[in-house]
Amino acid sequence: MIANSKIIDFPKYMDPRGNLSVIESGVHIPFEIKRVYYLYDVPGGSSRAGHGHKELQQVIIAMSGSFDVIIDDGYERKKVHLNRSYHGLYIPKMMWREVENFSSGAVCLVLASTVYDQQDYYHNYEEFVEVAHAHGQSVASNVI
Repeated sequence: MIANSKIIDFPKYMDPRGNLSVIESGVHIPFEIKRVYYLYDVPGGSSRAGHGHKELQQVIIAMSGSFDVIIDDGYERKKVHLNRSYHGLYIPKMMWREVENFSSGAVCLVLASTVYDQQDYYHNYEEFVEVAHAHGQSVASNVI
């Protein structure tokens, strides 16, 4: 459900020599990190993702630059703008996601709850919506 997605504020330690943020599995994010990947050199204004996951949970962070993440639970869509390296967007399982509007030089870091598994993906939006409705995902509305 979209209501289960949220912005996570990571600890931020300010120092004149440079700031530091920390992310720990099970402490700052609600799952054990099994995989880390990042998107970079994405042409400005381009889109990525456009898929859903059956079990995978993610936290998406704009390490540099900015981009928009569109999340969709099969009933409702929300757009979240990420542009701070100490904020992460938590996306629970059974959510469709699209990442778009990359600024020049943006780096998108993704912390994932599972290793890569092609069987966990929904690549067809209509199929995703059909399964979401069949499983009775509720139509909860919550502003992120």
